[in-house]
Amino acid sequence: MSSTGLETAAERQVDFGHRTLVVRTGGWATRWHGRSVLVCAVLAIATLAVTVWALTLGDYPLSLAQVWAAVTGDPGAGFARTVVVEWRAPRAVAAVVFGAALGVSGAAFQSLIRNPLASPDIIGFSAGSYSGALVVIILIHGSYLQLAAGALIGGIATAVVVYLLAWRGGVQGFRLIIVGIAISAMLTSLNTWLMLNAKLKVAMSAAAWGAGSLTGTSWGQALIGSGVILLLFGVLAVFSPALKQLELGDDAARATGARVERVRVVVLVLGVALTATVTAAAGPIVFVALAAPQIARRLARSPGVTLAPAAFTGALLLAAADVTAQNLLPVELPVGVVTVVAGGAYLVWLLIREVRRRR
Repeated sequence: MSSTGLETAAERQVDFGHRTLVVRTGGWATRWHGRSVLVCAVLAIATLAVTVWALTLGDYPLSLAQVWAAVTGDPGAGFARTVVVEWRAPRAVAAVVFGAALGVSGAAFQSLIRNPLASPDIIGFSAGSYSGALVVIILIHGSYLQLAAGALIGGIATAVVVYLLAWRGGVQGFRLIIVGIAISAMLTSLNTWLMLNAKLKVAMSAAAWGAGSLTGTSWGQALIGSGVILLLFGVLAVFSPALKQLELGDDAARATGARVERVRVVVLVLGVALTATVTAAAGPIVFVALAAPQIARRLARSPGVTLAPAAFTGALLLAAADVTAQNLLPVELPVGVVTVVAGGAYLVWLLIREVRRRR
């Protein structure tokens, strides 16, 4: 039996400060912030609209009727089916799924470290994944799966180094961010050195990939990446309650039964794995992981960073950025260029806000 509804009379004894939706299935019960559910629904509709719009745009413009005929397998769709299903749909699906992965990764790190600047872009994990993938591209000339393995190994190795250097009887969020920024700068130098010493053709290919682009994304890459990301989402959802406990502080989390360091290590690995999966398929796409959780938090008006709204926000941000990069500018650009420009402006605003808040 499963039931869905607002809180019962017994549950109302605890005032959560907002309307809460409780979903029970068997022995499990999940609690949803009512506004978060609404925000997720609106963001999902907006993402679907942007994705459908993306399928109509390009050098071969299509109407909504033609897109629908192509997607539903109408025999009369003709060449439009090839354009939509084979060329545009893999990129559109990848933009949505990869954006959601980056949003969840950023939300996990910001919740774990309790700082809005904590994202894989800032603390070096994205740079580590990029370094691992770059080694595979330049030295091994590996396949997509080898690229994914290299990105994962590079990201996890970077996370271990940052974690150990930031450890002082425990990990304090601000110290970890400072160490991560330093490691990121070192890895950026390493990546530049690798590019300068690679063969010209390989270096040009790596540079184009390093800008962060969804161009040429195949169904194979989109489906493999989506499968891995969905699996990581499921594991991270299991640790979501403990992650909420950690937002109270390490002492309070321990008092409520959370195994702090174990949860922190597992969530770090999962966050790095999400970032590495995206990096392997599309290159380093930055600032989505930084911006999506905070935008979602403000839209949902939630007391902390929540994973689901961050996922939907990240999906919408990357889908919209890809449409902009591909069709709305005078020259087609990698989507990473658009996210850098938009994310850089967001980062400046966030830093100014943090300085004013601390005064």
